[in-house]
Amino acid sequence: MPNLNKLRAAISGGHGGDPATDAAMSRLTRLRITLTVFFALDGFLFAGWVVRIPAIKQQTGSSASDLGLALLGVSAGAVVTMMFTGRMCARFGSHPVTVVSSLLLALSIALPARTHSALTLGLVLLVFGAAYGSLNVSMNSAAVDLVAALRRPVMSSFHAAFSLGGMAGAGLGGLVAGNLSASAHLLALTGVGLLVTALAGPSLLRHQVPTARSPRPAADADAAAKDEGTPRRPTRRTRRLVVLFGVIALCTAYGEGALADWGALHLAQDLDAGAGLAAAGYSLFALAMTVGRLSGTALLERLGQTRTLVAGGVLAALGMLLGALAPTTWLALAGFAVTGLGLANIFPVAVARAGALAGPSGVAAASTLGYGGMLLGPPAIGFLADWFSLPVALTTVALLAAAAALIAYSARDVSAPEPAPSDVPAGHVRAGVPPEVTADAPARAAHQEG
Repeated sequence: MPNLNKLRAAISGGHGGDPATDAAMSRLTRLRITLTVFFALDGFLFAGWVVRIPAIKQQTGSSASDLGLALLGVSAGAVVTMMFTGRMCARFGSHPVTVVSSLLLALSIALPARTHSALTLGLVLLVFGAAYGSLNVSMNSAAVDLVAALRRPVMSSFHAAFSLGGMAGAGLGGLVAGNLSASAHLLALTGVGLLVTALAGPSLLRHQVPTARSPRPAADADAAAKDEGTPRRPTRRTRRLVVLFGVIALCTAYGEGALADWGALHLAQDLDAGAGLAAAGYSLFALAMTVGRLSGTALLERLGQTRTLVAGGVLAALGMLLGALAPTTWLALAGFAVTGLGLANIFPVAVARAGALAGPSGVAAASTLGYGGMLLGPPAIGFLADWFSLPVALTTVALLAAAAALIAYSARDVSAPEPAPSDVPAGHVRAGVPPEVTADAPARAAHQEG
């Protein structure tokens, strides 16, 4: 115990701190800040595009059905690119792919405002969707590597930055929509995206991908050298587990998509809420999700990943049942907020665990399945609303959230393969990894799995 306290004191900058350890921690902190900037930029740009969809619809003269087909270009481009990006990250590294993808996203966001037909809009949205999907996979892959090096469950903080960026982008877009044309607004977003990438990109490229490997005995040095440049092929069991966590992401992203497209309509149509109050429904959901993600690291450290996933799924299921079936607007709004809190950390944790199991390809697979859930939600709700009613259709969000909790509980004994802490010599500090990792790994690993 005294040694452990000394190590922790060293990390916090107390007496006896190792300069090399302090420098390694400083590098990881700078990398975390840089990645947070990219997550926030991604949310900011995407939300800025979303708020200008009505103006683009009018500009292109598209009908509702034509616009719906054109918007599928975003989804198609993202889904197709995500798996390809996983291989690119494995080959070239997640940091360069993140920077290139951010540049492409910034450049492509100006294209929709240059179109004058639904067909050309759909084609340029394929490019925009490809850049968006590529950036999401690459920056999540980089975040998974950083989480592994820090040995702290900070993945939710990155997704909180995405949510905050989205809220800022949507709010700013709403303010300027009456004074700026869609073309000028989206071109300004291109400038912001290029500027932020130019400022943050070099910092990300300077940082090597952090590793959390423990040193091997000298007898294994040759084998380690061979393994260093040879990525291991995921086993069949690993692929099944990645799909399992991808399905958890799908179940929760389904709810996000459903509430984004149908929440306001439910409040207005079924509960007679005014236009402003109905519009506030999704804002409240998004705000609750952001708050949940900001507190995600502390929650994960206290409860562990499995308990967080299960509790989040159960909370979201109860909240959505209230939101869908409540007899008054205020109870429904409370249900939306509870749903946001419940769903907040499930997607980040599921993607992080898939990445820990299979690297960038795991992130790509889980992200693709999760994104598919977000696409599946709105049309599924629409069909079910026609067959039954919108409140009944929205209860499927609760059903899938409960399914995510059940799947997470069934996978409670699954953990990413880690080096045995006993292999680390006493007092040894790995390059780029704080000494707390080696000293506290057994307790933390047990705590994480809840």
